[in-house]
Amino acid sequence: MFVLIMGGEPTGVQLAAFLIDQNHKVRLIEHRSEVLANIHRKIPTEVIIHGRATELRILEQAGIKEAEAIVACTADDSVNLLLCYLSHKKYHVPRTIGRINDPGHAWLFDELFHVDVALNESTILAHLIEEEMSLGDMMTLLKLRRGQYSLVEVVIPEGARAAGEEIRDLALPKHCLIVAIIRQSDMVLPRGETTLEVGDEVLAVADSEGAEQLADLFEQEE
Repeated sequence: MFVLIMGGEPTGVQLAAFLIDQNHKVRLIEHRSEVLANIHRKIPTEVIIHGRATELRILEQAGIKEAEAIVACTADDSVNLLLCYLSHKKYHVPRTIGRINDPGHAWLFDELFHVDVALNESTILAHLIEEEMSLGDMMTLLKLRRGQYSLVEVVIPEGARAAGEEIRDLALPKHCLIVAIIRQSDMVLPRGETTLEVGDEVLAVADSEGAEQLADLFEQEE
């Protein structure tokens, strides 16, 4: 996939590095000299386009006509909105992603400005913190389906309700699936008759509600 990133903020640079590692074609546009000096140490020089993303000449030099997705992640919300709108309306880019810097502007990032995906970093971070606080000893390893589901990990403590129970006898939440158990460095494939033991490292896929219920099931009883 060819992804065009607009803005040399840390988010954009980190995304570029990740996509390059995944063998995607990437171009990143940035105009600030002091920022460019730092970017050149983090991603290949041939990926970087020196110029303003709001200039059509620079966008076309970066290859926007061939881009399959653009990510507008400058520090200015008005610029990000403009870039999403322009990319879709003039260059017919199939996928537009806009970064929201000020949560108060979130309502603007919709189909009117042709924003397919709006990334509100403040809200995402707040939700993650809230989730980690509510899950106790359970750890979130990976977000799936835009955060609808998570891969979570929990170690069964002494005195947990689940300890000594077969998986089929557990009242597992509706949207929750135990996918693996690590027991004394060995992988155990979970089946209905598998008995959970104290110290088992349980990996499960669940939505937010399911993860909370699973955390309650595996917590140590007083």
